Amino acid sequence: MTTSRRRFLRQSTQIAAAGALLPTGLAAAPPSSVAADTISVALIGGNSMGWADLTSMLKNPGVRCVALCDVDQNVLNKRAAELEKMTPVGTPPTKPVLYNDFRKLLENKGIDAVVIGTPDHWHCLPAIMACQAGKDVYVEKPMATTIDECNLMVAAARKHQRIVQVGQWQRSGEHWKAAVDFVRSGKLGTIRTVKTWAYMPYGKTFPVLPDEPAPAGVDYAMWLGPAPKRPFNRNRFHGSFRYFWDYAGGLMTDWGAHMIDMALWGMNVTAPKSVVAAGGRFGFPDHAGETPDTMQVVYDFGHFTLLWEQAIGIARGPYDREHGVAFIGNLGTVVVDRNGWELLPETDNGQYLLPAQPPKRMYGNDLDRHTRNFVECIRSRQQPNAPAEVGRNVALHAHLGNMAYRLGRKLVWNEATQTVVDDPKATEMVKAHYNSPWQLPTV
Repeated sequence: MTTSRRRFLRQSTQIAAAGALLPTGLAAAPPSSVAADTISVALIGGNSMGWADLTSMLKNPGVRCVALCDVDQNVLNKRAAELEKMTPVGTPPTKPVLYNDFRKLLENKGIDAVVIGTPDHWHCLPAIMACQAGKDVYVEKPMATTIDECNLMVAAARKHQRIVQVGQWQRSGEHWKAAVDFVRSGKLGTIRTVKTWAYMPYGKTFPVLPDEPAPAGVDYAMWLGPAPKRPFNRNRFHGSFRYFWDYAGGLMTDWGAHMIDMALWGMNVTAPKSVVAAGGRFGFPDHAGETPDTMQVVYDFGHFTLLWEQAIGIARGPYDREHGVAFIGNLGTVVVDRNGWELLPETDNGQYLLPAQPPKRMYGNDLDRHTRNFVECIRSRQQPNAPAEVGRNVALHAHLGNMAYRLGRKLVWNEATQTVVDDPKATEMVKAHYNSPWQLPTV
């Protein structure tokens, strides 16, 4: 045993012994097999953000990928080949174990942490089962497709003392933190409303396609998993799955999970009093998909309102930004997006009510900061920047917004009982309904 490993194990024991002093939800138990200099990770879901998360994580010293899992053999083979090419010159090529079933992967005791980059309807089960298997979890946003699932994921992280980081990587961005610090300083005066939005230029073409056989190499039954059984359709598969209610929640649970999270962070709130929404498929009514291309949602917190706006196929959003958050106070407004933040002072009789300052620009890579934070927390057992509770809170807002839109009425939320007041149909939508034989695990 090396000196560094002895020191790591001694520190881990001290951390575990101090567990009773840690904040609620903070993991205290270290992984059973993590050495100070090596963390073995596995990827479940190898497309898009799952792959981006993994490759970002691998930039950290001592992190290695030991396993890949995907229900599409084509994706699995492609990522395995790419991973081999990423191996530094002079070292043996990386040859991860390949799996088609995440349950088999979780039986691998050599894995310390998993990255879950699957479609949204496949976030909850692997995350909970990974916690039960003693593995730390980096799970893409939104945390899950229902509020019920999110609550179970929080419970699993706490019960099994796992580090869970949700892929809301603005939480690790330096300029986002600076903007939030300014908002919380009180310099804006009374903040009466917060605007959040995503006006995305993509999605102008999304033609309806016929059902067809699943491509060779795709385990389509496994891809569907807990979702309703339907014939294979390319529009519902890679990438564009997020525009169908069976698997996701459109722009609201995609970009909304990022931008609304920043509003909650800045205002230090966790749940609304009520939600109302309006919108529809106004821009492209003949497109495939089910989620709205245009929508506004208003959340009432009692002392301020939060507005979400979304649009597909156009990019000139509020403040001429395609995405962002605006904290609007009596003395000025802070506007922040992934490129930076700026202060827009109010004026009175030709005088600024706040000292003007130049815009602050983003620097560095916030995704890399977020995955590095996850790696550091695996070792330190400290709370990560976007723990399960943070993922749950923004998913709550996203789902309530979509529910208000789909039901066409105002929803009053009771955080204590996790129900919509006097609305059995909405409260039923809070719950997870899985296709047999899949069932939610008991936590």
